[in-house]
Amino acid sequence: MNLIKTNFTVTEFVLLGLSSQPTIRLILFIMLLFYLLTVVGNVIIILIIQIEPFLQTPMYFFLTNLSFLDICYTSTNVPQMLSNMVGKRTIHFSSCATQMFFSLSFGMTECVLLGVMAYDRYVAICHPLHYTLTMGQSTCIQLAAISWSSSFLSSMVINILTLSLPYCGPDVLNHLFCEVPSILRLACTDTSVTEMVVFIFSVIIVFIPFLLIVVSYARILLSVLRMRSASGRHKALSTCASHLTVVALFYGTAIFMYMRPQSKSSRAGGKIIAVFYTVVTPMLNPLIYSLRNQDVKGALRRAVVKQRT
Repeated sequence: MNLIKTNFTVTEFVLLGLSSQPTIRLILFIMLLFYLLTVVGNVIIILIIQIEPFLQTPMYFFLTNLSFLDICYTSTNVPQMLSNMVGKRTIHFSSCATQMFFSLSFGMTECVLLGVMAYDRYVAICHPLHYTLTMGQSTCIQLAAISWSSSFLSSMVINILTLSLPYCGPDVLNHLFCEVPSILRLACTDTSVTEMVVFIFSVIIVFIPFLLIVVSYARILLSVLRMRSASGRHKALSTCASHLTVVALFYGTAIFMYMRPQSKSSRAGGKIIAVFYTVVTPMLNPLIYSLRNQDVKGALRRAVVKQRT
């Protein structure tokens, strides 16, 4: 910690946000109103899964983790974005470091967790007779624990390297909140080594789970095509549709932000993408799982009926 403080000759950063783009700033303000919907929607998903006995399966165990993760992730960044909009645009470097650590940790955890969820669907569809044994309670807990712990450790390494660089000015952060790519631009020294480390961890935590997702769904597709029953094919694909939609939304933005060379990144485009994966995607996840998943829709209907009676 002393090393970090020594290298920081600036004590706080000034977040520019989208102040120079009033139209986009208005859109951002409207999107931030969805923060409450994000929290409420994901809390409802968690509660429904907990109170419905037939949803006590590995798939919904991981969905509970995902919903809790989305609440944590959006709550890490949205309050700072709201504060920025009402006029407080400075953030102390220790607060910036804390936000950067948790934001990256939650984002990485979601990457790994989505890979685990794809593997769960692969086992359920391609090896249904071994599903209960393969995806037992202890295995699910271990997979979830690995997703969280590996991501937090990776984020710690990246943040230590990033914060160990000298920051002697400027102190203007051209972003909506503290994030590794935008912080590295302010370093007063060559950041190529740190950027390479960030890229390597991005490959490990982002790209490898993505490959697991691709391989899992390739095997699922082959298995579905071999099914003789049309209803069986429809049921198998319907259980995967929600997860695939979430994967497309999350990975599309994550790869754009963290797996492109920094020199080629569009800062304005990066801000819009940041709004999308910080505000929009966590808000859409509960809607996707409730609208496209028959089990969750049925549980929601029963919960509403119980409240009315």
